[in-house]
Amino acid sequence: MMEIRLTPLAWVKNSRIKPQDDHWGDIISEIVLDDEMSESVLLEISSFSHLEIIYYFDKVPDDNMPLSRKPRGNPVYPQVGIFAQRNKDRPNKIGLCTVELIWHQGRTIGVKMLDAIDGTPILDIKPVYKEFREKKDIRQPEWVTDLMKDYF
Repeated sequence: MMEIRLTPLAWVKNSRIKPQDDHWGDIISEIVLDDEMSESVLLEISSFSHLEIIYYFDKVPDDNMPLSRKPRGNPVYPQVGIFAQRNKDRPNKIGLCTVELIWHQGRTIGVKMLDAIDGTPILDIKPVYKEFREKKDIRQPEWVTDLMKDYF
C-alpha cells in the first residue's frame, strides 16, 4: 500500500472545541498559517469571495470508521455508504468545505461556514473559480435536505 505524508500548512482557531452536527453558519473561523509557511502563499487571496478548505479530522479515532450507516443514526434515513455522505468518520479523515472569505490580514484569514473545530490542521486552501462550479442543478436525496436544515 502506498503511504502518503501530508504536513499541516495552517491551523483553525474558533470557538468550537468539539464536533457538533449543526449551527456552523454563525461561526467565524480564523485560519492561521503554520510558522514554517511563508505569508506569501496568501498574496491576493482577498480577490476571491470563496475558498475550498481541505483539512484533517485529527481527533477522530482510528477505530470509528463505518463503511456504511444511517446518517446521524437517524432510523428514518436510509443506510448509505460512507462515500454517499459527508461524515467526519472517513477512511482517510479528510474534510472538505467551501467557505466564504471574510477578511485577510497578514498570516491569517477569517472565514465563514467552515465546519472544523478549534486546532484542526489545514492541509490545503484553494480559491473557488466559477468555472469549476457545476452548471447543472445539483441532485441529492430528500434525506440530505432534512439533515442539513440546521447545519449552516
